[in-house]
Amino acid sequence: MNALRLALLPALVPLLFACTTVGPDYRVPDDAAIHAPAANGALLGTDSAAVSIGEVPNDWWRLYDDPKLDQLVQQALAANTDLRVASANLKRAIAVYHEVESENLPQGAVGASVARGQIAGEPLLHEEKIPVFNFGDVGLNVSYLIDFFGKLARADEAALAGAQASAAALDQARVVVAAETVRAYVQGCAATHELEVAEHQLALQNRGVEIARKMVEAGRGQPVDLLRAEAQSDALRANLPRFKAEQDGAAYRLAVMLGKPPSAESRAEYACHEEPRLTRPLPVGDGAALLKRRPDVRQAERELAAATAKIGVATADLYPSISIGASTGLSGILDHLGQGQTAHWTVGPLITWNLPTNGTRARIHGTEAGAEAALAHFDGVVLKALRETQTALSSYTRELERASALRDARDKAGEAARQNRQLYQAGRSPYLSSLDADRTLASTDAQLAAAQSQVALDQINLFLALGGGWQGAPKVEAHTMSER
Repeated sequence: MNALRLALLPALVPLLFACTTVGPDYRVPDDAAIHAPAANGALLGTDSAAVSIGEVPNDWWRLYDDPKLDQLVQQALAANTDLRVASANLKRAIAVYHEVESENLPQGAVGASVARGQIAGEPLLHEEKIPVFNFGDVGLNVSYLIDFFGKLARADEAALAGAQASAAALDQARVVVAAETVRAYVQGCAATHELEVAEHQLALQNRGVEIARKMVEAGRGQPVDLLRAEAQSDALRANLPRFKAEQDGAAYRLAVMLGKPPSAESRAEYACHEEPRLTRPLPVGDGAALLKRRPDVRQAERELAAATAKIGVATADLYPSISIGASTGLSGILDHLGQGQTAHWTVGPLITWNLPTNGTRARIHGTEAGAEAALAHFDGVVLKALRETQTALSSYTRELERASALRDARDKAGEAARQNRQLYQAGRSPYLSSLDADRTLASTDAQLAAAQSQVALDQINLFLALGGGWQGAPKVEAHTMSER
């Protein structure tokens, strides 16, 4: 036995001094999309007077200066079901991290058993039958895995990065909940606004119908003019149910965002008649700030870190697993437990080494491919963030231009309709001209209302793309992941 120990000693000593962490150390690759100069520069379209390069505020919805809207967002952030799911996923990821982390601690086990039985005498060189005895066994085992090759360290890195990715997913859910709550509120406001415009135009057209009817009755008008006026009135009336349905849909979506059944909320509490508007240019920042702010970019980066750490976990299986253990206990006939002849103990190292024929190298190649996929996904998320922001910014500024042009058209159509109405009432112009002018006014007024609604929705799309709104979330993970 002494000779065996002496023979193993030269093999163990190098291992004691060769403690290392296998696998690649994580860093974002230099050729990753997030490092591209174009991704970190100024956003295209920031030369518009409607936007500024100022920093995006954390609670961006407060830029509307609408206390009712702010209250709704706060309620949604406290009760939304998607946030509850994301919060539970974060707690689960933190628990997994602590579970992996506990592998660095000594592992112990206590066992005790009692049995009645008979052992065979033949193996003990007894020819006679051995009597039946009551047997007892009590033992304590303690072991500690020495992390010579960093398998536990890499597993810790992977689990911590996974928990951080879940924290980023929670932040992303908060961003979406805030934006979708504001969107539902704005859609309700827009539907009410467009409904009021349609009702006003209908009332204006109904007055025209009455005038046409009186002209026909007085013999000064043609019945066909009355039919045309009534047809236009019916067409305008047909738009009203659509706007009322949009009101209902927005109210139902808002209630669900608040974590309530669609019929639970009183509409009077959040009713509004016009879309909220910004009082100053919309701040958008630049590309570098965008990529730091977007939680989905941070989530993808942490997933890349976890995938990289898993390469080290798999690589460590190529090397021996070394642990130090000790055990002690009592084993023997139950009546003799506690006497010297039943005591036993052991202490010493345990070395296990699986040959790489068990698929270890294939697992390493699999984790390397997983890291490549995670890098590609990370690049894709970065490019998607830039694309979404640029698209939303372009849509917003272009829709503002369209709304401005429609506002000029509406003003001119309104003046033309007023003058044609006066000429018709004075008998100096046919009714058809007045009807056409009113139809043009109704069309441009409806287009302007729709454009104003779209401007408000484009603002929300831009804020959503900018990724703000998560910074005020309580940092549960910062405290929980530091617990031991």
